[in-house]
Amino acid sequence: MNHSHDRRRWLLCAVALAVAGPAAAQGDSRPLVEVWKSPTCGCCKDWVAHLEANGFGVRVHDEGNTNARAALRMPMKYGSCHTAKVGGYAIEGHVPAREIKRLLRERPAAIGLAVPGMPVGSPGMDGPDYGDRKDPYDVLLVQAEGKTSVYQSYR
Repeated sequence: MNHSHDRRRWLLCAVALAVAGPAAAQGDSRPLVEVWKSPTCGCCKDWVAHLEANGFGVRVHDEGNTNARAALRMPMKYGSCHTAKVGGYAIEGHVPAREIKRLLRERPAAIGLAVPGMPVGSPGMDGPDYGDRKDPYDVLLVQAEGKTSVYQSYR
């Protein structure tokens, strides 16, 4: 019996699980969204709940989103209160889960999606505090040069 070999195998498995995260340890096949937000932002928490309710696994980093936005190359002019990463794409702001699923299906050459600002009626900005109010907004497809096109309009 080689205890050194067993210990090494156990250590490698532990490291692999730590790197892959708890979803992999449980055999979770849901797409993982990493979210960077302020620890006190209520609408960000509501957006995370929206993602989870729509079949995404979520890992939250409560350290703000400025550094994540820059690292993911999302231009500040499209900024919002949280930034996320999924499938190699940046997601900025209150993007509906439906559009994230579409992005992952279509796989366009782009930085990702953005809903600039915090439009009332978008996921996370649609709780009881806002009543039935729904402001129109666009989900933008952000390309590498920072150019955008309307990916989906919500009116």
